[in-house]
Amino acid sequence: MVILFFTSPIGLGHATRDIAICEKLRSLTNDKILFVTGQAAYTIISNNGYVAYNVYTPNDFQVNYSMHLQSMIKWLIQYVSYYKRCKIIAQQFIEKNSEYNLLIVSDEDFASIAVGKNKNKKRVLITDILKTRFLKGLPSIIEYGMNRSLENMIKSCDHVIIPDYGSDIDNKSYIGPIVRELTTIDRGALRKKFRMRKPTVLLTIGGTPSGKYLIEMTIKAFRKLRMKLDIDLLIASGPSVDIQDKFLCTSDIDNIINLGFVNNLHEYIYASDLVVSLAGRSTIDESLVYKTPGIFIPIKNHFEQEENARRMGYNYKDIFKLESLIEEKFDNMSVTASSRTISNVSSEKAAKIILETLEFL
Repeated sequence: MVILFFTSPIGLGHATRDIAICEKLRSLTNDKILFVTGQAAYTIISNNGYVAYNVYTPNDFQVNYSMHLQSMIKWLIQYVSYYKRCKIIAQQFIEKNSEYNLLIVSDEDFASIAVGKNKNKKRVLITDILKTRFLKGLPSIIEYGMNRSLENMIKSCDHVIIPDYGSDIDNKSYIGPIVRELTTIDRGALRKKFRMRKPTVLLTIGGTPSGKYLIEMTIKAFRKLRMKLDIDLLIASGPSVDIQDKFLCTSDIDNIINLGFVNNLHEYIYASDLVVSLAGRSTIDESLVYKTPGIFIPIKNHFEQEENARRMGYNYKDIFKLESLIEEKFDNMSVTASSRTISNVSSEKAAKIILETLEFL
């Protein structure tokens, strides 16, 4: 049997939670696992030892330097074109593997769900989005039609895994946040490994270039805080952003470290004392599960990130209050614990749902 994962390459969150699920799958089954994805998602998946194909190239959101989402109508039109390209690619991979008993698992790659339905293949969808709300006013009519199609697509799946809290209904299972396993819950060992000698702030912006402004504003706040607090700043700038000289100066060398793109960001999150991040779902989930305090700043007008941030008590305007927010977090912080109690069962729940679906092939 073959489990064919179609992982959305928009950001890194889809890839990291799929890796978490597949870590459990590999311990439960010998069935072949293949990934179809693209960009940075391909890099992190293949770096974790999975067979992956780098074939998807989505259009980037139009985000200006101050992190305001723009030109959404243009992006939605481009997304429709991207969706059609993905359907052609998905069909090729599904047909190529049609000689096997094939299960399609899609992490918000809706093109593969559509093709799988036409090919009468079993389908499991992983998603925390049941409808989009990017457009307002008259243009929202376009989005309304897309949401109707999305609703029908979701209903057609054999199972829908939702990494959130809620009550199961119809074919939907709410299983809670899906995060990767830590190699150790000994924070002291991880902090030693990562050379975290002082209370540490971790700044991460995910897999897109949209968070450059957050990097600039966090460094600005950190330089002021360093006059009052003996802390360090780690920057996980990801695969799409290079930290340029204009962000750093020689006085930052001992206190600011640029990690670039790391495969085990979740372990840095666990080892750190505070996370400052865009309001992407995966980083918030990792912060919650690993019990690391966080400050989450959304991209302005990005409905999903704004909703995520709101649930955590933040909004876009908090980007101008980072100094006081970080200081407040450290003032209220207890002594750094050597380990924390972690409850991480959602990836296993997801893996078992996938295996149960496989049994009916």
